[in-house]
Amino acid sequence: MNAGIAYAVLAYVLWGVFPVYFKALQHVAATEILAHRMVWSLAFVAAVLALRRRFDWLREVLERPALVGRFAATAALVSINWGVYIWAVNAGHVVDASLGYFINPLVNVAIGALLLHERLRAAQWIAVALAAAGVAWLTWHAGALPWIGLTLAFSFAAYGLLRKTASLGAAEGLALETALLAPLALAYLAWLGASDRSAFVDGSAPTRWLLAAAGPVTALPLLAFAAGARRIPFSMLGVLQYIAPTLQLLLGVWLYREPFEPGKALGFAAIWIALAIYSAEGLWQTWRRAPPSPAA
Repeated sequence: MNAGIAYAVLAYVLWGVFPVYFKALQHVAATEILAHRMVWSLAFVAAVLALRRRFDWLREVLERPALVGRFAATAALVSINWGVYIWAVNAGHVVDASLGYFINPLVNVAIGALLLHERLRAAQWIAVALAAAGVAWLTWHAGALPWIGLTLAFSFAAYGLLRKTASLGAAEGLALETALLAPLALAYLAWLGASDRSAFVDGSAPTRWLLAAAGPVTALPLLAFAAGARRIPFSMLGVLQYIAPTLQLLLGVWLYREPFEPGKALGFAAIWIALAIYSAEGLWQTWRRAPPSPAA
């Protein structure tokens, strides 16, 4: 249990400080960072799987074309999620990006009710309604939909929905997704190099190392999350997941001095209250269903 908590906290802390990494590459176009993230993630996770001698999943991929189709869809969704997040951070919208991961759990609940016909409890309906009210307030206050947060939330929710029933593990799934994306990424990087627009070819050594680090930066928190998820209850994982957007919000406001005026804070407050209700209700349901401790 203690090891599981440590793994999960490590994963969410790493995800929470992602803005620091992408800000260090602010001088590189978001599309080039995205392409390097695809290529180096594939290289890193392939090396990890080779070291662990995990090749059985390749046979399943070859024997099930439908599985490749499913992962082509998840690859498209994760590329949208990654691309929007990278652009948002480097364009000075870290706070707006954090919104996406605050509302993502409640988007998952709403999708479960609408698409999977899951029955929601009263507290869950209240949480979803409060979150919707918070988003509506942010839209009215800004005069436009918070498209960054909504794109991140819905793309990641759809990604999770497709991965939920996929038979591949975290590392294997990431390997297949990036393998499907890598040809396009490599072609784009080759075009950048041929047209003298490549930050990797023409940039400094630190820039090259930072771009190559996109592989472990992407894969390590995912592997830590998978290790933690196997060891701790899902309800605890649900509470710990707010570490990442909280760190992102704090970095955006305190380190990068992004505006967080009272009007925006009010919309976020409604979403935070919704998350508190959702988490507390989930923990209570888990405690209520737990079997009684055996007598001494």
